[in-house]
Amino acid sequence: MASSHEIDYQIKGESIQIVEVELDPNETVIAEAGAMLYMEDGITFEAKMGDGANPKQGLFDKLLSAGSRILTGESLFMTHFTNRGNRRAKVGFSAPYPGTVIPVDLSQSPGHELIVQKDGFLCAAFGTKVSITFNRRLGSGLVGGEGFILQKLQGDGKAFVHAGGTVIERTLNNETLRVDTGCVVAFESQIHFDVQASGSLRSMVFGGEGIFLATLQGSGKVWLQSMPIRKLVQALAPYGRNSSKEGGSLIGSFLED
Repeated sequence: MASSHEIDYQIKGESIQIVEVELDPNETVIAEAGAMLYMEDGITFEAKMGDGANPKQGLFDKLLSAGSRILTGESLFMTHFTNRGNRRAKVGFSAPYPGTVIPVDLSQSPGHELIVQKDGFLCAAFGTKVSITFNRRLGSGLVGGEGFILQKLQGDGKAFVHAGGTVIERTLNNETLRVDTGCVVAFESQIHFDVQASGSLRSMVFGGEGIFLATLQGSGKVWLQSMPIRKLVQALAPYGRNSSKEGGSLIGSFLED
């Protein structure tokens, strides 16, 4: 795995954030397809099959890596943005829905790696390896519906993760934290992650908190989000085109137009 490029950045915005990356000549940042918001003169981009972290990677390995990305619901390709000019230039990235951008220095993470929800990766310095990892308990991952397939980021540079709503950063000290399955954004790799039944049958049916909860155990950092895309879609569903409500809100009127 190549040493990651040293990129500079700024997080802009409040409730709907973007990340602006400033590249020196010949520096590169990798991003999910469609994440680019703007780029200055001198920046060029190229869609590639893979993250480019291993320049000696063969075609079969690239195909295997690309296939694993499809499992996470991401594009087959990643986009590489490189500054081909002779002065510094900026490129901005935005996530597909409103929320917060979390900057992470992988060199400060144990093992130089971070585990991220399957659609949480936004962009990273070139040299960062992006792969998938599986929940150790296949049954709980399949039944829980979320948390079976996760992404693993490895490297020694900056990576940026997207979360919905407000982000809560918690540091566990040999503790256990139970969370709504969709609200886990990322956690350090030494944290044990599992999906378990939320409690008694009555609680699961009438409690309104879902049938399953994510359990995070150990010592290290975890990042949570207050509004995962699933909850956002559910909140907006009553105001959709086929809603029986008539003119009940500004949002509804907007979506009907």
